Amino acid sequence: MRTARSCAVVLCATLLTVGGPAAPVAAERSPRTWHVGPGRTLAAPSAAAAVAGDGDTVLIDAGTYVGDVATWTQDGLTLRGVNGRAHLAADGRSAQGKAIWVIAGDGTTVDRIELSGAAVPDRNGAGIRQEGAGLTVTRSWFHHNENGILTGANPVSDIVIRRSRFFQNGGGDGYTHNLYVGAVRSLTVTGTWFRGADVGHEVKSRAATNTIVGNRITDAGTTASYSIDLPEGGRSLVAGNVVIQGPASENPTLVSYGAEGLTRASRRLWVVNNTFVNRRTSGTYVALAEGTRAHLRNNLLVGPGDLTDLAGVPAKANRRVGPAAFVDAAGDDFRLVAGSPAIDRGARVPPRWRATWEYVHPTRQVRRPAVGRVDLGAYEWR
Repeated sequence: MRTARSCAVVLCATLLTVGGPAAPVAAERSPRTWHVGPGRTLAAPSAAAAVAGDGDTVLIDAGTYVGDVATWTQDGLTLRGVNGRAHLAADGRSAQGKAIWVIAGDGTTVDRIELSGAAVPDRNGAGIRQEGAGLTVTRSWFHHNENGILTGANPVSDIVIRRSRFFQNGGGDGYTHNLYVGAVRSLTVTGTWFRGADVGHEVKSRAATNTIVGNRITDAGTTASYSIDLPEGGRSLVAGNVVIQGPASENPTLVSYGAEGLTRASRRLWVVNNTFVNRRTSGTYVALAEGTRAHLRNNLLVGPGDLTDLAGVPAKANRRVGPAAFVDAAGDDFRLVAGSPAIDRGARVPPRWRATWEYVHPTRQVRRPAVGRVDLGAYEWR
């Protein structure tokens, strides 16, 4: 009698005889690290884009790479500047007529990269054109592009931006912006400095969910439009930001919600513990489309203008104060001073809608402390 084990051996031998030798199983490729820089085998980032695979890390030596553009198709890629930022200066060139970097792969991380000068014939050039699903950007700079970052529409894409700078992007036509996020699943921005968009918006997002917490957003002396534009609505939290509308802004609104129609499933917006500064002679701090489910709490208003243009919006503990409430209002330092009327004046906010981060200039973030009753505005007095 054959045992079960011997039968299995016979069966295996029979299959090998009938089917011939088994095909070898290809070894799974391990992620690799590629080093890029002058004097290296890969002298420029575009050379790495041609050889890197999924899950790889590309380490780019600090320095300026003039006219080097690339399309990245790999998934799970990490692109990182080492020993400082790696600066990609467009110098009139673009990948696919779209951007300095076109990122077509999913799950990309960009760290310590500087992209500048993107301009293309259709006037929609970007430092990064994001076409894949999922992008995380940290410690990076985007400046003097037609768009800093421009993303396509992707319902499973999450965009995360932390500790970065966007300044003087925009083509001067009102259609290009410091940051322009299309119809993605979510946008999260923390610890980031937006400054001086050219006619366009500082931040524009069509995402289904927006979390904009602990940033500095300022027009400086430029002709920027909205500071934050969420034109299609969406489940959104705008909290703990310092938002400064400059005297030359072409639009009197700082935060706009639903201006192009509330097309997203959620119409819920919480605007909490921001310090809003209006340096125009008039304005509206938060403009809301009819039907918005908004809550406005614990915001400080500096300068003229109405808190909102929509009647009946729940609003608690929003207060107008003068420059003496802050360390150096003229120098954009809106931390509170002892004796400020903003101290211990806040109303309760549900945990999920609180300002959990504070902006630290330039481009850092720290946890907002909880000390007794919450203070008004973007900073808790220490």
